[in-house]
Amino acid sequence: MTSYVTPQVTQFVNQIQAQCGTDHAEWGDVFARTFTDTLANALKPDGDDRIFVLTGDIPAMWQRDTTAQIRPYLIMAQHGPAMAEVITKVVRRLFFNMNLDPYANAFNQTANNAGHQDDATAMTPWLWERKYELDSLCYPVQLAYLLWRNTGRTDHFDASFRSGVAKMIQVIRTEQHHETSPYRFQRDHDRPEDTLIDGVGRPVGYTGMSWSGFRPSDDACVYGYLVPANMFAVVVLRQLAKIYTEVLHDAAAADDFLQLAAEIKHGIDTYGTMQNAAGETVYAYEVDGLGHALLMDDGNVPNLLAAPYLGYVAANEPTYVRTRKTIMSPENPYYYSGSAGAGLGSPHTPPEYIWPIALAMEGLTITDKSAQAALLNLLVHTTGGTGMMHESFQVDDPTQYTRAWFSWANMMFCELVLAYFNLRVKQ
Repeated sequence: MTSYVTPQVTQFVNQIQAQCGTDHAEWGDVFARTFTDTLANALKPDGDDRIFVLTGDIPAMWQRDTTAQIRPYLIMAQHGPAMAEVITKVVRRLFFNMNLDPYANAFNQTANNAGHQDDATAMTPWLWERKYELDSLCYPVQLAYLLWRNTGRTDHFDASFRSGVAKMIQVIRTEQHHETSPYRFQRDHDRPEDTLIDGVGRPVGYTGMSWSGFRPSDDACVYGYLVPANMFAVVVLRQLAKIYTEVLHDAAAADDFLQLAAEIKHGIDTYGTMQNAAGETVYAYEVDGLGHALLMDDGNVPNLLAAPYLGYVAANEPTYVRTRKTIMSPENPYYYSGSAGAGLGSPHTPPEYIWPIALAMEGLTITDKSAQAALLNLLVHTTGGTGMMHESFQVDDPTQYTRAWFSWANMMFCELVLAYFNLRVKQ
């Protein structure tokens, strides 16, 4: 049986625990548990050349979650070819998935008909779920790009990668004009967030941005242009241009990616802001190009909070600063505060539940060590006695939480620990 918890992994974990020392021993304990748990329990060999990654307590692979789960291991891969090989095999599976269906967000390891096969969309036995999320197209490219930047490897930029990218670009361009899109999705379910109105969502006007049916929470968008996902798309398209310029030597494709990025950014600049209660200009969470905008932020990434982490803006960019202050306040209906902590929640989980992913993102978008330490202390003290991160926890009682095993949250905690010790993924 393949074990990805190698002696090199154990050595790395021991080094981080040593850096945590006695002052932050709890960080080290949780880091050791979560960093190895993903490798031991979420990664599944998929033939000789690919690795399938479970999201946690759901037996499927999410394109978004997988990238976030694997990202912290890039720091090890900077100096270890064995970990670089593991990540390369994950990237190959991500692009295998994208080639199966660029509109799908979650996949089965085999064509086993598991998942939401009764949804009214173009399901296949390979798909666990086919909720179209713009960020799910972007995340695999981000991991492929970061693998190159951190290790120098380029062998994953193969025919499957190029084919997946071509399908990705086609979808993003198609969804700039959603009214002509072939994509439909409906679910017969009591939860309205799990389906699209009339199978297509509310009407949108042209903005240059690209439509997304669902948020990173897998909840339906209220308005079709999810601004943080479009921010992420701008960054990823620019990363693609670098790959196609420096590695694949396809200048025409690179120019096309940059043109598309410029169209989306112009759409964000023109349509993607709104006024907060104080009359200040801030980024909207969602807009429709018809005059409607949503002032909120969600604990899932990409979100507005994560804009500097994604590489879209600097942390001191004025609109972002105003936006951050607004969304980290009661003006955001999904900002919660209680005796156990305060932070971003989500309509995907019950009211008054905070997301550890969002707490980690707070720390990853600041440089102040004391503030990062406070967030790490909050995270290790709100595991409900499990020593693992969860999807969300109740603001007054962390023993009340959702999802016992959620690998994405575990690895976001790990990434913040590493960042605290100035170990960061090379961009």
